[in-house]
Amino acid sequence: MAKIQRITPFLWYDKEAGEAARFYTSVFRDSKIKESKTLDNTPSGTVEIVTIELLGQEFTLMSAGPLFKFNEAISFVVNCETQEEIDYYWKKLSADPKAEQCGWLKDKFGLSWQIVPTILVKMLQDKDKNKVERVTQAFLKMKKFDIAKLQEAYAGGER
Repeated sequence: MAKIQRITPFLWYDKEAGEAARFYTSVFRDSKIKESKTLDNTPSGTVEIVTIELLGQEFTLMSAGPLFKFNEAISFVVNCETQEEIDYYWKKLSADPKAEQCGWLKDKFGLSWQIVPTILVKMLQDKDKNKVERVTQAFLKMKKFDIAKLQEAYAGGER
């Protein structure tokens, strides 16, 4: 028997679980649809449950009717090493330009993602409060993070 992941995000869709599973596994490399099943005669009617794996993280997606909607209280962080990665995920996932702010975006299903450069965490942990303040002020003005501009702010504008 395969080892069960201890905590698995479970996402409720109206009717789009299968579509979302195909979309997310096309966006994230090293990802796959692990299982898909349909349950009949549930209180919600016919329910589709799809288990996917994105970059080693298992997710369960379920189509069970329009009872719930996604909101910004839940988001998934994608840690990126390069600007190319940030640009790639931003282009693939962002579907609502009005929802873009400080590295946050919403996909076509209304799910929130944070596309974050790993270097930002290091910058914000610096003991120099002036550097942290400059970086914070820089990223608050951004929609999609720009690593070069963050580095420039970190360095004090000396690039």
